[in-house]
Order: sequence, then structure tokens, then C-alpha cells
Amino acid sequence: MVIEDEQVLAGTVVNYLGRAGFDARAVHTGPDGVDAALEWRPDVVVLDLGLPGLDGMEVCRRLRTFSTCYVIMLTARVEEEDTLEGLAAGADDYMSKPFSVRELVARVEAQLRRPRAPGLAADRVFGDLVIDPVSRQVRVGQLLVELTATEFDLLDALSSQPRLAHSRRQLIDAVWGSHWGGDEHLVDVHIGNLRRKLGDSAADPLYVTTVRGHGYRMGQGA
Repeated sequence: MVIEDEQVLAGTVVNYLGRAGFDARAVHTGPDGVDAALEWRPDVVVLDLGLPGLDGMEVCRRLRTFSTCYVIMLTARVEEEDTLEGLAAGADDYMSKPFSVRELVARVEAQLRRPRAPGLAADRVFGDLVIDPVSRQVRVGQLLVELTATEFDLLDALSSQPRLAHSRRQLIDAVWGSHWGGDEHLVDVHIGNLRRKLGDSAADPLYVTTVRGHGYRMGQGA
């Protein structure tokens, strides 16, 4: 689903996605986007930041109350704070306007190709944290933790090789795909969101430890 108020641009994106084999539809306001997502249950949402009715940040927050779809945010803003705010709201990826529609289609395809770990039936347990890679459910104690698809995929990548110190590039390759060429610090934002939901702390980690100058690994800090 494409939520974009520039109707010509939205039509172009839908047309390119259709040529690539996707069932793509467009809506042009924030409220219509939330309503359409509830009805259509899309796998991927291409979401403009500057929308009438509700801006893209609020639309993304509302999407995250009922959907784990992949969200690619489009923004004409260049400030880093706006990009970080969009990712914190639950976006998986972002592109700055103007952008290549072909690259956008490639990023949609990359989201849907994101690898899953096959045949791993056993839960992964780290203290109170229990990760079920088959059902894609996460619990801390008795509490079910609602993660976005990207947050779960990062946790899945880390927990599948818990002794490995993963670089940001390795996590990008595992979660977004090896052809993704955006800012690698995108990983840091999603790790921050993941830690907050798990009740974890960067200063005194229980589950996700920062490996200074490199990236992250699963497990308590030294």
C-alpha cells in the first residue's frame, strides 16, 4: 500500500510496483491510510512523512498498534532527527525525496526477501527472555512483547549466533539484505527500540550487549 498525497507520484509508484508483480494500491491522506491498512492488511506500506489529516509519524505509530507490516518511509526532510524519529515510530527503512522509483521497488522486494531461519523449532532462552523463532513470539517472563518485524529479525539474527559479535554491516545483510545501501546507524535506532521493549539497558545489558567499535552481540555485558 502506498500512502502518498502527491497523486501523480503515488500513481507512478503503484504502476512500477504493479509491473514488478505486486498488488499495489494508493491512498492520499493519513486517516485514509490507517483505515485502508486495517481493511487491506498490506505486507508493505510505502508511507510519506508529509500527509494531510495525520502526518506520516502518527500514521506509522497507529499502524504499529495492529500491524507488523514492513514500513518504508518517504521524506522530503533532510534533518537527521526527522529520520530517527520516523524509525523510532516503527518504520523499517526510509528514502529521501527525490528518489528513484526503481530503487524503491527494489527496497520493497528486499523487505519481502528478508531471510528467516529455517527449521529452528527450539526456543532460545536468555534468562527471562524467551524467543520462539517459529511463531515469531517473544516473552520476557510471562509478558508477551510486541515487536515490529524488523525488531524481531534483529533479535533473531543476534540470538541465532549468541556468541558472535555482529557488526552493523552483518546485521544489515541479515535483516535488510546485502544490497541495502543506507546508513548503517539505522541498526542502532532499531536496537534502541528493541532494548526499550525488552526492558533492557545499554549501560547494564541483560540481553543485547554493545561491542564497542564493532556492533552487538547477544548476552549480558562483561
